[in-house]
Amino acid sequence: MDEELRGFMKSFAQLARLADQYQEHHKGQLLAPVLAEHLGLDPGTLSLVVENFASHRLADANIVLERLICVDPQARVIGLAGQERHHFDLSDLVGVQGNFGVLGEPSYTTLAVGPGRQQRFLSFGIHLFTTGQTPMVILLRQANPEYGKPEATLEVLCTDEKLVDSFLADFREGLHTTSIYRGQVISFKSSEYSESNAGITFHQREEISDEQLILPTGLRERIEEQVLGIGIHRDALLAHGSHLKRGVLLYGPPGTGKTHTVRYLASAAKDHTVILLNGNTLSLVSQASAMARALQPSIVVLEDCDLIAEDRSFGHGPQPLLFEVLDSMDGLDPDADVSFVLTTNRVESLERALVQRPGRIDLAVQIPRPDFDGRKALLRLYGSKLELSQETVDSVAQLTEGTTASFTREVIRRAILTASIAGVPVTERHVRISAADLMDDSATLTRNFLGGTEDPDLNGGEPDEESYGSFGWSPLPDTRDFGFVTDTESLSGEESPEAKDD
Repeated sequence: MDEELRGFMKSFAQLARLADQYQEHHKGQLLAPVLAEHLGLDPGTLSLVVENFASHRLADANIVLERLICVDPQARVIGLAGQERHHFDLSDLVGVQGNFGVLGEPSYTTLAVGPGRQQRFLSFGIHLFTTGQTPMVILLRQANPEYGKPEATLEVLCTDEKLVDSFLADFREGLHTTSIYRGQVISFKSSEYSESNAGITFHQREEISDEQLILPTGLRERIEEQVLGIGIHRDALLAHGSHLKRGVLLYGPPGTGKTHTVRYLASAAKDHTVILLNGNTLSLVSQASAMARALQPSIVVLEDCDLIAEDRSFGHGPQPLLFEVLDSMDGLDPDADVSFVLTTNRVESLERALVQRPGRIDLAVQIPRPDFDGRKALLRLYGSKLELSQETVDSVAQLTEGTTASFTREVIRRAILTASIAGVPVTERHVRISAADLMDDSATLTRNFLGGTEDPDLNGGEPDEESYGSFGWSPLPDTRDFGFVTDTESLSGEESPEAKDD
């Protein structure tokens, strides 16, 4: 090596030392010495134990940890600075090459803990505490799919391996018995990074009385007995070797009240956890089933299962997702107090799959279009503040033959809107005019959006989506044939003109 090169190397080494000194001077206190002081030895010599848990359990994990750690009044939480903390685990941060662990502030996130309620929880921080006489270090890290961490984790350092195993066993048991989701109405939402990192949305549990669910005589009782009654009589059923898990299929034309029936069940089952799946979130049925098992008694609702009956693009393998749904139902323990409620507008698309997987559906119930008495009851329900006369109720119910509950609700809503625009109180006349307008031939497409009208000559037409209520469920976009045409009579009793193609 010549003198010129030797001089360059010497200068470069000196520059590197100065750079290291400058970096160490400015980047703050390292994590390793702090942990060494707490543990009483070099943390790099200890084996790291990692416990994974579902990303949506972060709030529950915080609650359980607080309960386990609070026995030490000297317990404290520290944080880390810099982006390196997202890329390295705790052993890397304190290891021989671990100059990345620099003390900072703990990170917190705000999470929903119920409908309209939020709370702040630790999302990245290190607990330093003593259990018994033994110091322990636990890093709580939320899921970060963009950094390759699809699940939340606990990273534990401790000198006593048996104590670590015991602590984590208590943590798992705490997660099993503690959940902010228990007894709530919730839905999943898919993550852009990973389906297993689904978020959770809380929904207000709507109060719906028996009188607000208009179904044919005895139908509500049959559904309620199957979904809710089995759990009430669980001891007798289990004593005779009968299973508790059950599946109920609600089928019928769109707009007849399948979704409303589900909302009624959610209202009646106040001590149940209700998990709602529809559209793209139907692919999360495995996670929903596991959650339902942990939070039982529970109800898993799968809206519009006909959309996944044959479509393999929703699933995770070569078979349609509906088979995965049915397999999830079959995978539950017989004593699991879990109800699966499936809804569909096209029961014929499900029949083949259900026949190939017998025993999953215990009760199939048709939710029909309301008959004359049903339409009168719906008019009284939706028009309860309008004081409609019996004559008006009878005439409008007669005029709207073959329509759905959604249609009746729209008749009342439109009557109120028309009167409000005119700046006058709503009267029975507005209700009659609203019904006549919606039954007119010119409103055929609108009528079909509200469930259409029953016409034996048009059975080949395909129905549209059922309207969705206060839970805000959204159906998948789909192409529908709205080719319904229906002859009706006007309020005056005169025959309407022949229906024309729209």
